[in-house]
Amino acid sequence: MPSFRSPSNLRSSIARVLPVLALGLPWATRGATPTPDDLALQRAWVGQLVSATSSRIPFSFLLDHQASADFLPKWRIDRTNRPLDSHRTEYTTVFTDPHHTLTVRWQIVVDTEFPAVEWTVHLANRGPQPTGIIEEVQALDTDFAASRGGSFTLHHAVGSPAEPRSFEPLVTAIGPGQETRVATTGGRPSNAAMPYWNLDTGGQGAVFAVGWPGQWAADFRHVDSGKLRIRAGQERTRFRLEAGEEVRGPLLALVFWTGDRQHGHNLWRSWLLARNLPRTRDGLPPTQLVACSSHQFNEMLEANEENQKLFIDRYLQERLPIRYWWMDAGWYVNSGSWVNTGTWQIDTKRFPRGLRAVTDHAHAKGVRSIVWFEPERVTPGTWLYDQHPDWLLSDSPDKPDPKKQRLLNLGHPEARRWLTDHIDGLIQEQGIDLYRQDFNVDPLNFWRANDAPDRQGITEIRYVSGYLAFWDELRRRHPDLIIDSCASGGRRNDLETVRRSVPLLRDDHLFEPIGQQAHTYGISFWLPYHGTGTLVGPSRIFPLPAGKVDVNMFRSHMAPSVNACWDVRRPDLDYDTLRRLTSQLLTVQPYFLGDYYPLTPYSRAKEAWIAWQFDRPDLGGGVVQAFRRDDAKDATLRCRLRGLSPQANYRVTDLDKTDRRVVSGRELQESGIEITLSDRPAAAVITYTKED
Repeated sequence: MPSFRSPSNLRSSIARVLPVLALGLPWATRGATPTPDDLALQRAWVGQLVSATSSRIPFSFLLDHQASADFLPKWRIDRTNRPLDSHRTEYTTVFTDPHHTLTVRWQIVVDTEFPAVEWTVHLANRGPQPTGIIEEVQALDTDFAASRGGSFTLHHAVGSPAEPRSFEPLVTAIGPGQETRVATTGGRPSNAAMPYWNLDTGGQGAVFAVGWPGQWAADFRHVDSGKLRIRAGQERTRFRLEAGEEVRGPLLALVFWTGDRQHGHNLWRSWLLARNLPRTRDGLPPTQLVACSSHQFNEMLEANEENQKLFIDRYLQERLPIRYWWMDAGWYVNSGSWVNTGTWQIDTKRFPRGLRAVTDHAHAKGVRSIVWFEPERVTPGTWLYDQHPDWLLSDSPDKPDPKKQRLLNLGHPEARRWLTDHIDGLIQEQGIDLYRQDFNVDPLNFWRANDAPDRQGITEIRYVSGYLAFWDELRRRHPDLIIDSCASGGRRNDLETVRRSVPLLRDDHLFEPIGQQAHTYGISFWLPYHGTGTLVGPSRIFPLPAGKVDVNMFRSHMAPSVNACWDVRRPDLDYDTLRRLTSQLLTVQPYFLGDYYPLTPYSRAKEAWIAWQFDRPDLGGGVVQAFRRDDAKDATLRCRLRGLSPQANYRVTDLDKTDRRVVSGRELQESGIEITLSDRPAAAVITYTKED
C-alpha cells in the first residue's frame, strides 16, 4: 500500500510521472506556500497511484466476502487523464470485472502547485442482474509509514455540539498495537467530530479529510513497528447494486507537509481558500458585518415588513456598515412556532407584499439579503407532510407515527426537482441574495430505517448525492448565489459541503466570551472562513446596564463574518463604541483569511490567557488577538510571533492606543511582543504591517 517515504532521494524519479513544479505560483496565495519537500512528498505518494504500472490502490471494499485488493489488479484496467485547468490533472482508472458487469471508477485529482491529492470512487452495475454483496466500502484504506522514531500523532477536533468545547483541539498518540476510532454521530458530518485530521508521522505528515455529508467513520491502527493503517469512509455499507445502478463514495483529500505541523495546517488553509471555497463572479465570499433582529422578534415570528425596514434603516443611520440583512426562521406560514417547517410560503399576514418589499428596501440602500430555510425537516400539518407523504422518510416506515416529523427525501428525484424549482422561484421572486439552509434533525435513523437488509447504506448515499446535486443546481442557476450551511450551528461542515457553502453560524453556543474564544482557536486549524453572532448591549437575554457595550464580548466574537444581533431601536446604546469596534473588525477581518498561529495553549479556564495570530504574507501584515480571562492573575502576556520576515521592519499598532512603534521581524519572532491588560476580563487587538 502507498506510504510516506523521505522526499530527499525521490525528486528525480517522480518527474517521470508528474509535471515539474513551476517556479512561479500563478495563484495569489493568502498564506502558506508549499516547499519543494512538501511537493516532493506529495509527488512520491501520488506517483505510485497514477503510474500505469502501479497496483497500489488506497481504497477498499468486499465483494461477496472477497477483498478488493485481491481481485481488482486482475480485472481489466483502463487509465485516462485530462487537464482540469493549468494546475490540476484528473486521472481516471476504471476497473471492469471479467463479466463486464461491475465497474469501479476511481477519479484522482492531482494538484501541481499544492501538495494536494483527492479522489472519489464510483461503483456501477452494467449488467442485467443485481451484483453480489458489496460491503465495507472504504474511501481510504492504506498504510502510512513513520518518518522517524516509529511514532504517530493524530491531531483532530471535537465537532459542533453547541457547547463551549466545540472545535476543541484533540491530540491522540498511537503507539505500537494501539488503535483509535473517530466518527460523527447522527448522520451530520461535523456533529460529534470534525471530519479533518492532521497526521504527524515525525517531522512530516498530511492533513486529510473525508468529504461526506453523512455518517462517516475513520479507524487508525498501528499495525507494526513503523506503519499506521487508516481506513475511512461511510460508516455502514452492505448492499447489492441493481441493474444499471451507480453509487459514489466519499470524497477523500490529502495535503502533505514537511517540517512544522502548523505549516501543514496553514497549507491546508491555503489550499481550501485557493481551490475549494465557493466563489461568485466577485471572488471569494467577503469578510463582513451582517445583522438580524432575531433576538428582538422571537426569531421572525413577530417580524413584519415595517420592523424589518426599521432595523435596516437604524443600522445605516448609526453608520454601522452591514453588508447583509439576515431574516431567519419564522417568516413562512406556520402554526406559531418556527420549527413548524414544510409549508414554504410567505406569511402574507405579516408580509403582505412578500419578503420582496424588505429586500427591495435593503437593495436600494446597498444592503443584500439573507433568508433562512430548513427544507429537509417536515413537520405534521404542513403542505409537504399532507400533500406528498411519498416524498418523505419516516424513522419507522412500517408503522409511521402521524404525529412525528419526517425527512424530505433528497434522494427522491421528483422531490428534489420540486424543491429545486420551488427554492429557485423564491430566490428570484423575493430578491434573495444569500440562501441559508438549516438542518435541525439527525438523519441517520431515517436513512437506516429505510434500507433493506441487502441495501444498507443506499438510502444515505442517494440522499447525500441528492443534497449535493440540489445545491449544485441552485448555484448553476444563480452564479452569484452564496449558500450558508447551518445544521443546528456547524454540524454539516465536511469538505463537500464547504466547497458549496460557508458556515455563517459556526456553532449554536453563542454570546458567551470564553466559549467564543475557544471556538475561534479550535476551528481556525481547519476552516479559514466561518462566522458567529454577537450581542454586546442590553437585551432580554443579555442583561447589561443601559447603554453599555461590552468590548471584551465583541472582540471574543470577531470572525471572518459577524452577525450583529443588536437592538438598534434603543437610543441609549453606546453607538460611538459600536462604530469604533466595527471599524476595527472590518480592518482586521481580511487577515483572518491567511495563516493561523496559536500563541498560547488551548484553554477554557478562567485563570488563563488565550491568544492567536493571523498573518497575510500577501498583505505584509497581520493581527494578534489576546484575551485576559476573569481570574488570570498575570496582567502581562508575551507572545512570539510567527511567519514574519526577520530582515523586515513592522509597524505595530495596539488598536486601543494611539502610539505606534516599528519593530524588526527578528525581534517580534525571537523576543515577541508584550501585551498588558490591567482589567479583567479584557481583550487586546494588535496589528502589524511591513514597512516599505
